[in-house]
Amino acid sequence: MSVKVRFAPSPTGKLHVGNVRTALVNWMFAKGQGGSFVLRIDDTDLARSTPEFEQGIEDDLTWLGMPWDERYNQSKRFDRYHDAAERLKAAGRLYPAYDTAEELDRRRKVQLSRGMPPIYDRAALHLTDEDKAKLEAEGRKPHWRFKLDGKRVSWEDLSRGHCEVDTASMSDPVLIREDGLYLYTLPSVVDDIDMGITHVIRGEDHTTNTGAQIEIFEALIAAGLGTEVPKFAHMPLLVGADGAALSKRLGSLSVADMREQGYEPIAITSHLGRIGTSDALEVADSVLALGQGFSFDKMGRSPARYDTDDLDRLNAQALHGMSYAAAKDRLAALDCDLGETVWDAVKGNLTKFDDVVDLARIVRGPVTPVIEDPAFAAAALAVLPETIDAGAWSAWTNAVKESTGAKGKALFMPLRHILTGQQHGPDMATMTPLIGRERIEKRLKGEVA
Repeated sequence: MSVKVRFAPSPTGKLHVGNVRTALVNWMFAKGQGGSFVLRIDDTDLARSTPEFEQGIEDDLTWLGMPWDERYNQSKRFDRYHDAAERLKAAGRLYPAYDTAEELDRRRKVQLSRGMPPIYDRAALHLTDEDKAKLEAEGRKPHWRFKLDGKRVSWEDLSRGHCEVDTASMSDPVLIREDGLYLYTLPSVVDDIDMGITHVIRGEDHTTNTGAQIEIFEALIAAGLGTEVPKFAHMPLLVGADGAALSKRLGSLSVADMREQGYEPIAITSHLGRIGTSDALEVADSVLALGQGFSFDKMGRSPARYDTDDLDRLNAQALHGMSYAAAKDRLAALDCDLGETVWDAVKGNLTKFDDVVDLARIVRGPVTPVIEDPAFAAAALAVLPETIDAGAWSAWTNAVKESTGAKGKALFMPLRHILTGQQHGPDMATMTPLIGRERIEKRLKGEVA
């Protein structure tokens, strides 16, 4: 069986770390199996969905290196949902209910006060045609509920193992609202059938919904739509580094935000694709390599810890291993392309790509030298070699040491401050030939160069 999965975001906001992880796990599983990844835009809420958010979803997935094989908009498939709804009505599985929110709330409170589970009592099933006509004459419009079988539904979950849900302990789910708007469940099931989705992969917070959805699949198959219920995988959710629920700040962190903050796409995908698994938390060669190495067997049962310190480490690792060819166009866009030698010299000190702007300034200037001891700077200038080559730094610092008596940190830090204007940075033995004698001389004299 060829694997086919889907990611169905709603274009009512930006993609954030939680739903990106869901998309990524779907993508990795499909590509690791040589299968297909479907992008299905859940835009049935026409009032809240926008073209801008829809385009943002596409842009984010493209930037992360996760292309889709097929793409659909649910807003263009209402005829299919209507057909499915009519089949369920004809089979007696979808029934109209006229209960108001206030009535339902009052009944729930009564049930709780009596120690009963607060599930829908199916009062609407006892309405006669006359009752319905009277309610509609009062201006009420029905919402439509799916009649559950009230049985134990089981499945073998790729992530959680054997799972069972007793649908007798659940309320009949509402599939169509009073205003005719389809809620997520029916369009999702119909689309999964029509598009041949073989595996539904999502967060474990959807586990309890699966029993009802399997019954809807079975009812539609019995009504002539589809032939097989897909397999399911419910993966552990993300938590913060401390094990607590993700804070609102991190939980809503969008891909657009992360891109703006300078994170590399492969750092993001390596982080989200490997946290909560037995794989080492290291940068992958590519997102495709992540997919080829993915297995639900590697995924633990505990929540995956989202730690920005890990992401920062991976981002630096990605930059440190980046070739000049991969960086060249981005360097040019920042007006910082000083050649492969300079890139190789500075990339090991990057945490974000834009840090290269400050590091490139060390080489070409202007740098405002930091001179705390003018006498030390003058002594260093006096013994500056005529030729600044690969061995010049060692020879020069030995000469300065003999001239001033400074050694260790007292020798090297003042020279770094003078030549770079910074306390930390790339290896000075590598940087001095790149800076060149003319600029070194000027900076030792206290000149901006």
